[in-house]
Amino acid sequence: MSVNNQMPNNSFAPFAKPLYVMLKPMGAVCNLCCDYCYYLDKKNLYPNNNRYLMSDEILERFIKDYLDSQTMSQVLFTWHGGEPLMRNLAFYKKALDLQQKYAKGRRVDNVVQTNGTLLTDEWCKFLRDNNFLVGISIDGPQHCHDKYRKGVNKESSFHEVMKGLSLLQKYDVEYNAMAVVNNYNVNYPLEFYNFLKSIGCQYIQFTPIVEQIEGKPAPWNVPADKWGDFLITIFDEWVRYDVGLYYIQYFDSTLANWMGMAPGVCTLAKHCGHAGVIEFNGDVYSCDHFVFPQHKLGNLKTDSLTSMMYSEKQMKFGKDKYTTLPRQCKECDVLFACNGECPKNRIIASENGDTGLNYLCEGYYKFYKYIAPYMDFMKNELINNRPAANIMYALRKGNLML
Repeated sequence: MSVNNQMPNNSFAPFAKPLYVMLKPMGAVCNLCCDYCYYLDKKNLYPNNNRYLMSDEILERFIKDYLDSQTMSQVLFTWHGGEPLMRNLAFYKKALDLQQKYAKGRRVDNVVQTNGTLLTDEWCKFLRDNNFLVGISIDGPQHCHDKYRKGVNKESSFHEVMKGLSLLQKYDVEYNAMAVVNNYNVNYPLEFYNFLKSIGCQYIQFTPIVEQIEGKPAPWNVPADKWGDFLITIFDEWVRYDVGLYYIQYFDSTLANWMGMAPGVCTLAKHCGHAGVIEFNGDVYSCDHFVFPQHKLGNLKTDSLTSMMYSEKQMKFGKDKYTTLPRQCKECDVLFACNGECPKNRIIASENGDTGLNYLCEGYYKFYKYIAPYMDFMKNELINNRPAANIMYALRKGNLML
């Protein structure tokens, strides 16, 4: 049973299901230079390379190995970056040919995550004709988006993104919004949300920015308390008017956790480790957020995806998400809802001095306590085979006890 339609994300299944590996065909290379980007400096892992292009050999090896590793009849490929559209159309046409060559009758779907600035008529026609789902990065209206999402010369990127979005709409390409929440746009939750709705984004993923610079929280990090207020403000709007009309990943995944189901996103799952990433040269890492030497699992030239992704090292990485939680988390009454969130964000000390508390813990706790009666109501509706959207009617009639 699916609570709501989910956007592609870095987590689709627990360990028992097929592995999922994201492709980085250009590595960390990008035509923008967003201040908060955690991936740009990954080029430093490969100082002797100057092209950062996935070779035809690695591409074919990956596609064959990835398809051979799957047990499901439907297989998803996710193209990411850097900026994946810096590879030309010929590269993706070759990838599609290889997918069909090795698919053995299975359905193959493709998702590409892009900043949208390189989209053209030719690109959008290709994406539509080949049923690509596009995740487009946009951080709200212009004053929000341009705060940190800038070009290499620190110029605005907003209008180029909007041009790309218009082209996706012109060619009826399916797309979702991938929106980063930082210390600035967190102050404009309803303006942010209403803007995304106004440009036709029905599926929305909000991602809070939490990074470190030389061991200290980055200045653009979203404050924990404001993150909670941001989610609550948007939730209040959504739960009264938009349930079943707009799909916000945090809300859908939280409802899944409330029902004891898989949340469909790794950050809110009990374990992780089943969503790896392959770099342009064939190196495979534990996770997109852990592309560091200590988390390298091997290289596709010498190791199979199955052996790397189901290795003892990777299994431990996934289970450590729960086992390394501080005592404050394990004793928390809403642990089932967040599961400590992403391990990369566990950078502060808990109340009893344990390390590894999530930077956003205060905000998440505030959010989950606030939404509990709404989640209980929607859970009950779904258990009784009624739509979760009934909550909007109950709120209008004053039938929901809060």
